[in-house]
Amino acid sequence: MSTELPPVAPEVLAEAVESLTARLRKKLDDATAGCAAAATAEADGSVTFRFGEDAVVTLRPGPAGTVTEAGQATCTCLLAPRCLHRAAALGAAPLADTAPPEPEPAGAAGTERTTAVEPAESAASEEPVESAESVPALTAAQVGAATALWHAAAEALAAGVTAGGAVVQAELLRAAHTARLAGLPRAEAAALRVVRGLRAARERRTAHRLGDLTGSFRELLYTAGVLASGTADPALTGTSRRAYTQGGSLQVQGLCREPVLSATGYGGVVTHLLAPDGSRYSISDVRPGGLARARGAGRASVALGGATLDHAGLARGGLRIVGATVSPEGRLGAGRGVKATPLPGAAWSDGLAAPLFARPAAEAVAALLATPAEAAEAETALIGCDVTVVGAAGDHLLVREAVSHAPLLRLLPAHPHPELPHTENLRRIASYPGLRLRVLGRPDLDRAATLRPVAVGPVPGAQYTLRLPGEWLGRADLGYERLQGEHFPPPDAAAAAAGEAGPVPAADAPDPLADAPLWRVRRLLETGVAGGRRAVAEAARGTAAQAAYGPLRRAGLTAAADLATALAAEADRRPRDAFGRLADPSPDGYAWAWLAAATHLAAAERSLVAASWTATPDGATPAAP
Repeated sequence: MSTELPPVAPEVLAEAVESLTARLRKKLDDATAGCAAAATAEADGSVTFRFGEDAVVTLRPGPAGTVTEAGQATCTCLLAPRCLHRAAALGAAPLADTAPPEPEPAGAAGTERTTAVEPAESAASEEPVESAESVPALTAAQVGAATALWHAAAEALAAGVTAGGAVVQAELLRAAHTARLAGLPRAEAAALRVVRGLRAARERRTAHRLGDLTGSFRELLYTAGVLASGTADPALTGTSRRAYTQGGSLQVQGLCREPVLSATGYGGVVTHLLAPDGSRYSISDVRPGGLARARGAGRASVALGGATLDHAGLARGGLRIVGATVSPEGRLGAGRGVKATPLPGAAWSDGLAAPLFARPAAEAVAALLATPAEAAEAETALIGCDVTVVGAAGDHLLVREAVSHAPLLRLLPAHPHPELPHTENLRRIASYPGLRLRVLGRPDLDRAATLRPVAVGPVPGAQYTLRLPGEWLGRADLGYERLQGEHFPPPDAAAAAAGEAGPVPAADAPDPLADAPLWRVRRLLETGVAGGRRAVAEAARGTAAQAAYGPLRRAGLTAAADLATALAAEADRRPRDAFGRLADPSPDGYAWAWLAAATHLAAAERSLVAASWTATPDGATPAAP
């Protein structure tokens, strides 16, 4: 069994790599590759790595379990601390967050959409602070930090995964640390996501998705590029500390709970709440512990104002809160003076949640898509709808909303981890075609008409629907409860309902995003992320490559074709110096061309996703251009 390595602060790793000579830097990737398997956990909590007979590296994490200072990583060789052994051991350890992660749901990430998690402080320990005021202008230090981060990101993009080893990553980490010191936490978080993505790609981890890394590069280049121009939009600078303000007295009702699982070893639970005026709130409990913590936290006590409830009870109950502290995102804090009293719960159909299921899903998604792409609400908001199960199709479950002219929707697990019950529950639901189902889920705005359900329940008044225990109050949390045979109608009713429903084959569920020729641009961008600038130049040479953009122009996507052509031309540009010798081109022009194509592609795909939620009069999804 491999030893779990302590997380390392990004600036500690960056400093260790920067201190190496050019000769040692060339050996760093090979030296790092076998470190994790050779690690040994010691009785005092430290971790040691043995390099031959004379060199032993020791990592001694601090009280928080993280290596945050250079002195906590030592080596016994003569070259220490500027030695290859120490840098390799630090590079083998996972990157630490600058603070605990945002309690983002398990499937938002990357994910875990896979997704990657923004650094922030735990809501359980927040005290109310004054709201941050808009910064009138960026300081010279901030502009300089953003410029340095842009250049580091451009170099990393030009290198790609194949050449984006420890040295390239260290340059990004150094620039990210400078951005944090300058007060640019959003830029720092974007850089850390890119570094983690590069690591996952180079280590060929099963959870790695090239599309996620492409999106991370787009976010990093956009944020750094705009900030380097002097723009002072607070949304781009970000906040390293969430501002909790006094919310007065609140009465909230539980909607559901879901596990939280981050890529950096944090796990826990977030419980979603609803106020009488329709405002959304949440209470989270996220700590180091990974999967085990995420699974066990579903019944952990709620740390809020002395409330005698666990998260399972709160998800089906309610709270009356006096002296509440609330973050801008609706997270409830447990500051001093907060008092909470449990309230009885209610079924979705009888309580405050009923209006959530009265609005067609297409309208709710249209409202989300109308928000800025970087807004957190667009990625985490839950919507409700009543659907009829059609059947399984590939890796997803097809359902149709119970409104006129509704398109087919795809249900995907909120988190694909096999130890969480999301996938198993959807697989069991798929075996009951015609089943009426009430779904509360998160729209996946990167896919056509896709919903990631967090909880499900029976449809009021329907005969062929779920039959849940009375104590569940009409809903099942798919991340914690496992649906069993007794929760479904009997087999004879299932056969009759399946005949009435007339399951639609998967071919009848059009996907305008997949059918559009935009995949040609996406493939070019991902080629650049995987293989770097040279791979884009090679892929774009020849008449066949140029003809590949013909379908884009015939489909009316001329801007996409022009941007792809410009990217290919910039990638293949090879300038010469004053003596006519080939010179290495600056990565800036290539990075701007890549960012332009990536930004246009993201906007075009977002419009196609919006169209996929809108049905034509015959119930079919509008075709792609």
